[in-house]
Amino acid sequence: MQIQHNQSLKTYNTFGLDAIAKGFIHIISVNDLYEVLAENIKPIKILGGGSNILLKADVDAYVLHNEIQGIEIISENQNQVLVEVGSGELWHNLVLWSLSQNLGGFENLSLIPGSVGAAPMQNIGAYGIEQDATFFSLKAIHMTSGISKVFFKHECNFGYRESIFKNDLKDQYFITHVSYLLQKQNHVLHLEYGAIKDVLHHKNIINPTIHDVSAAVIEIRKSKLPDPKEIGNSGSFFKNPVVSRAGYDHLKLSYTDLPCYPQEDGNVKIPAGWLIEKIGYKGKTMGNIGVHKNQALVLVNYGGGKGSDIYNLALEIKNNVAKTFGIDIQTEVNIW
Repeated sequence: MQIQHNQSLKTYNTFGLDAIAKGFIHIISVNDLYEVLAENIKPIKILGGGSNILLKADVDAYVLHNEIQGIEIISENQNQVLVEVGSGELWHNLVLWSLSQNLGGFENLSLIPGSVGAAPMQNIGAYGIEQDATFFSLKAIHMTSGISKVFFKHECNFGYRESIFKNDLKDQYFITHVSYLLQKQNHVLHLEYGAIKDVLHHKNIINPTIHDVSAAVIEIRKSKLPDPKEIGNSGSFFKNPVVSRAGYDHLKLSYTDLPCYPQEDGNVKIPAGWLIEKIGYKGKTMGNIGVHKNQALVLVNYGGGKGSDIYNLALEIKNNVAKTFGIDIQTEVNIW
C-alpha cells in the first residue's frame, strides 16, 4: 500500500477544484481495501469518479480512490442477463458495454458521469428512469469491522436521488461491486420525456431501438450540459423539489407558467432549474464561478474558482428560492 501525501485532487473532481488531500490511496482491488483497514488508517473518505462532489476546502483525511474494475456476466436466461460490475468502472463505459451486447435497461442513463459505485448511492436517474429499475444487488465492505455484506434491492431504501448509503449507512460501507438485470430481447423503451421523442422525430426514427434512445439522450445532454473537460461542473447541483398538490396549486396562482411532473403518490415534482432561472440566476457569473447559461441547475467553475465560493453561491440560490417560492431545494451534490 502506497500513500501519496498532500495530494492535489484537481484532476479527481469534475469541478476542477484544486483541494489538497492529507493522503491519497489507490484502491484497485478488494485486497487493497482490506490492507487499508488492517493499518487502521483514519479518517477516511471514499472518492469515485468525482462527478458529484464539491470540495469546499482542503480534505483533512485519507482519500481512497475507487479503481475496482471489471464487467462480468454472472448468469443469464432467454430474456435476462445478470451482470456484475466493479464499482470503480465509469458508468458510461458500462452503458456502452451494455449497448454493444444489445442489452436493454441503461439507454436512458447514457452519458451520466461518475462511477458505478456511486450509482446506487445516489440512485442516479435521467429521462424518466433511475438505476434502481435494473438494480439487483451490491457487495460492500464495512469500514470498521471489515465484514463483507450483500445488499439486495429491498434493503437499499432507494428514493429520488436517495439510498440507505446516503442516510442511515452514510460513510459506513465501501461498495465494491454492483449487479444489474438487463434485458436481452423485447426491450421496453421509455420515451415519456418529450425531448427524446422530439429528437427521434427529427431524425425520422419511427421504431427506435435502445441504440437510438441512447444516441438521443446523449445529444440532449450535450446540448444542455457543459463538458467538465471544458468547464468545471458536477452536473445538476440541486434536486428537483417535490411538493404537495395543494402547495403547487397555490404557487400556480402567482406563477401561471410553473411546470410540474405529477408523482404516483399524488405529490408534484417541480423543476429546480425553472425556480432558479425565475429568480435570475441562469447565466449569472461571479468572478471565476457562476451558473451555466444553458442550464440553471448547473453551477460552474470557469477556471481558478474556489470551492468555498461555489458553496456560498449555492447557499445564496437556496435561500432566495426559499424566500421567493417557499420551497426548500436540496443539493444533489455531496459537500466535502
